[in-house]
Amino acid sequence: MYHWDFGFLWDYRSLILTGLGYTALYTVGCTLFGLLIGLTVGMGRLSKSLWVCAPLRSYVEVFRCTPVLVQLIWFYYALPVLTGAQISAGLAAMLALSLYGGSFYSEIIRGGIVSIDPGQAEAGRALGMRRAQVMRRVILPQAFRRMVPPLLNQTILQLKNTSLLSVLALPDLLYQGQTVAHETYRMLETYTVVAIAYFVVLLPTTILVKRLETRLAE
Repeated sequence: MYHWDFGFLWDYRSLILTGLGYTALYTVGCTLFGLLIGLTVGMGRLSKSLWVCAPLRSYVEVFRCTPVLVQLIWFYYALPVLTGAQISAGLAAMLALSLYGGSFYSEIIRGGIVSIDPGQAEAGRALGMRRAQVMRRVILPQAFRRMVPPLLNQTILQLKNTSLLSVLALPDLLYQGQTVAHETYRMLETYTVVAIAYFVVLLPTTILVKRLETRLAE
């Protein structure tokens, strides 16, 4: 019977905490950049111009229909060959995760805006508002209530995706866990603690999302 022993992990607490810090840092960074990309692309896809919509739609479909792990590897190994410029693992990871998340954020934002009854916009125009004013004062406040839960759910997925940073040897939580496991040969205890750390971070966010969904549905 296997003898569980978590005591040795105390000596590696700095590694685990450093990994957790990297995971949090990349989650926040990729989420902010992803939201900025998503807002730009989502609004752009509302344009009636084919020259604007076609490239944006291509971007969305490419990033949504390819695995994020493949994107991480491509940005780190293939992009430098195409551009002739060396890209660090950190920059490649930030670009890949931000663009991947941005493709999903853009569809959430676009879908939220499109879901508002067109009559709302027509009523605003009838009152003498400009298109920008109608969007800011009439459409977005209503659409935002519908966007919040899926945006938060996508952010949770962004945090989970950071576990793939280890393939680029970035010292995130999983990578540090792998380092500890290889040094101590205590795989079960190490990966159990890593899993618990992810759970502790994600559970409050998941509860918050469910509460917001309930409140916004009222």
